[in-house]
Amino acid sequence: MKKVELVEAVATTAGLTKADATRAIDATFDAITKALKKGDKITLIGFGTFGVSKRNARVGRNPQTGAEVKIPARNAVTFKAGTQLKNEVN
Repeated sequence: MKKVELVEAVATTAGLTKADATRAIDATFDAITKALKKGDKITLIGFGTFGVSKRNARVGRNPQTGAEVKIPARNAVTFKAGTQLKNEVN
């Protein structure tokens, strides 16, 4: 599902205009992004939990040449699906 399709689904379900649905979705994504940047965890009961995990710097290998490559430390976004979401999908 693309963002346009999500906007249409939200607009239809909530009885909003597409412009209002777009603003609502953008505001939600912005709030989630800001919280993750601060290192907060976001728990949406029944849906899942967003978080940030720290990955340490490490040395990897280029599969074509076998040369060592330094991989810098970084933060990775994680998502763990909630029980209700898992049950709905299965």
